[in-house]
Amino acid sequence: MHGYPKQFKLKDNTLITLRPVVKGDEAKLLEFFYCLPDEDRLFLKEDVTKPKVIHRWIEELNYDRVLPILAESGGKIIGDATLHTYNSGWMQRVGEIRCVVAREYQRRGIGILLIRELLDQATQRGLRKIQTQFLDNQIGAMQAFEKVGFVREAVLKKMAEDLRGKEHDIIIMTNNVAELWQKMEDLILDKEFFVEM
Repeated sequence: MHGYPKQFKLKDNTLITLRPVVKGDEAKLLEFFYCLPDEDRLFLKEDVTKPKVIHRWIEELNYDRVLPILAESGGKIIGDATLHTYNSGWMQRVGEIRCVVAREYQRRGIGILLIRELLDQATQRGLRKIQTQFLDNQIGAMQAFEKVGFVREAVLKKMAEDLRGKEHDIIIMTNNVAELWQKMEDLILDKEFFVEM
């Protein structure tokens, strides 16, 4: 992919590098996910502590279908975000964003940085709408997405089961790409989280 890696500096002078996942990232990704607190992993769609899950992701890398972008600091993965797309059919103008950030880097603008990067990719791919999904008790994550203009579109009752086997509603939130891009830019200007290098 062109234009990577990209470097940014957080307000506290921490250097962040963004780049796509590559074949050699398997061990680093497994370490990143394994180090997440249980409560953060609880809401992920797969058990990312299983080496076979990460191995499958690496073996099936296809940037046209799923674009995984990493945030690194000091050579260590501190965030992972993915843009899932459909190349044909009635969902081809819709993408889905998923994002997770290491606990010690949360609330420092890393999630916004990753989402902004994926929005740029969504725009380049001609997507018109972005969706994201949460379990009903991911209140903080939903509030963060609401701040950048996502709205609750649907509730699927008792459609999910977390890694502990507890049932949850799935909350689907959406936003138009153009509106979301503007909200992201406004938020970045307001908070001054980071600067491009």
